[in-house]
Amino acid sequence: MQLRNIAIIAHVDHGKTTLVDAMLRQSGTFRENQQVAERVMDSNDLEKERGITILAKCTSVEWKGVRINIVDTPGHADFGGEVERILSMVDGVVVLVDAAEGPMPQTKFVTGKALGLGLRPIVVVNKVDRGDARPHEVHDECFDLFAALDANDDQLDFPTMFAVGRDGWADDSLEGPRKDLGALFDLIVAHVPPPVRDLDAPFSMLATTLEADPYLGRVLTGRIYSGTAKLNAQVKGLSHDGQVLETFRMAKILAFRGIERVPVDFAEAGDIVAISGMTKPTVADTICAPEVTEPLKANPIDPPTLSMTFSVNDSPLAGQEGDKVTSRMIAARLARECESNVAIHIKETAGKDAFEVSGRGELQLGVLIEQMRREGFELSISRPRVLFKTDDDGKRLEPIEEVFIDVDDEYSGAVVEKMSLRKAELTGMRPSGGGKTRITFLAPARGLIGYHGEFLTDTRGTGLMNRMFHGYAPFKGAIEGRRNGVLISNGQGDAVTYALWNLEERGAMFITGNVKIYEGMIIGEHNRPNDLEVNALKGKQLTNIRASGKDEAVKLTPPRKMSLEQAIAYIEDDELVEVTPKSIRLRKRLLDPNERKKADRAAKND
Repeated sequence: MQLRNIAIIAHVDHGKTTLVDAMLRQSGTFRENQQVAERVMDSNDLEKERGITILAKCTSVEWKGVRINIVDTPGHADFGGEVERILSMVDGVVVLVDAAEGPMPQTKFVTGKALGLGLRPIVVVNKVDRGDARPHEVHDECFDLFAALDANDDQLDFPTMFAVGRDGWADDSLEGPRKDLGALFDLIVAHVPPPVRDLDAPFSMLATTLEADPYLGRVLTGRIYSGTAKLNAQVKGLSHDGQVLETFRMAKILAFRGIERVPVDFAEAGDIVAISGMTKPTVADTICAPEVTEPLKANPIDPPTLSMTFSVNDSPLAGQEGDKVTSRMIAARLARECESNVAIHIKETAGKDAFEVSGRGELQLGVLIEQMRREGFELSISRPRVLFKTDDDGKRLEPIEEVFIDVDDEYSGAVVEKMSLRKAELTGMRPSGGGKTRITFLAPARGLIGYHGEFLTDTRGTGLMNRMFHGYAPFKGAIEGRRNGVLISNGQGDAVTYALWNLEERGAMFITGNVKIYEGMIIGEHNRPNDLEVNALKGKQLTNIRASGKDEAVKLTPPRKMSLEQAIAYIEDDELVEVTPKSIRLRKRLLDPNERKKADRAAKND
């Protein structure tokens, strides 16, 4: 059977996973009456909740006797390590852009990688039924983007389709019949080259994703570059520097058929398959026949720019909600994550009970922490730190992000002012239609930590902010941190509503009454710059004159609830986020007030 391998590239929320759903339906993958979840490719719980794609997934459809393997790629730059590897499996890309928003940062990031690999794009302008759609302008913007990314003449001569993925149609003109996706399938078959196949050469395959299956063990997915994979054949794993990692038999070969993985006895060069049976080979390693000595070339991954410390939860409430609380369990879980996610690096600290975890951004590390807490882990997480470099002249360099902001015109002044305080450099400002302005900045990554919540407040929740790694530049100087101090509990017990009511004039609360608290736990934000220790356990003194029920109608202001990412961005260097399966608490790194005073004095003397 003929093959085509394609990846779908798009910015977050431009309708990529929805379009793949429609392709699966129209190619006959699902029965007429089959009940299928919406956005079937976003199968992971976190993906469904956040409405984003985190892990790349493979599927396949058949169209007029041709099997089309489709890879749905993540849109966030934080998961770029996933994207770069995936593109090595395909021969063409479908670049999906929103008819109103046009090419956005993630489109630029992934498309740049695809064009650099020589892949020929097909552009699909999606959501042309939007009231503010401008499909022809967006088509021109795609051409300008490809030209700016140094596309060659073949890549610039790209075909374009107009579509509404939700309604399941795509046509090569806006005046087309708008019936189905047949024209898109035909274009993929005609435009994307079939994989180059050398069936006579020895078997070799580059592993691009890894997962742990409870029945099959380690499962590696990748594209077969040469030869044929046969069930139970003897193969070996080669590392990127040519070292033999392991010799094993292929216990299972799984091919993608629709959204299912189907066991097969053999698979030929050009196809994308998953295999099991190994214990050591991992992502970016080569699986090959015993006679092969040279590993396949793997794409380099952009370096991590941010790190956090994951340590054992040592608060007085430790071990009450989670069942995985030891440093050994945390180390084993992080080692597993490191194997399958090559964009994450892990280093053990000198104390052995904490681990330095480096990644691409707050979202990527936030997703890892969220997955761990759902698995029953308890952790203490430090404030994110950016990873600096030193150049040949001994100058300190820091990671810079390119930031794209779309805001209503009335909020643009506030955004520019806040970004300049964070040492961002304004590089462009233009109207983007509908009373909105698109502003671009080059900003230090450390200046953006914790800014997103403030940005949403400043723009009344209407602003859109996207960012991608730009490069390293000389250190930009000190950036002002959080302006307010915090309210710290001075005792352990259950918080008393009456005490919290009396503390409200001191600042905003993070907790309500009857919540378990301990000494050193942060229970609110002080309305002044200094930290303040407070008593949230003090009940009302009752006398025999006043009835106890008289003041029970104390009304508390609703507390300020923080998501995991907001909590991590909020804390300062001397604070931690305590993460358990049921709670997210903020605390001081040193719980004892005397220890904190000693540490402050030592810091001032340094």
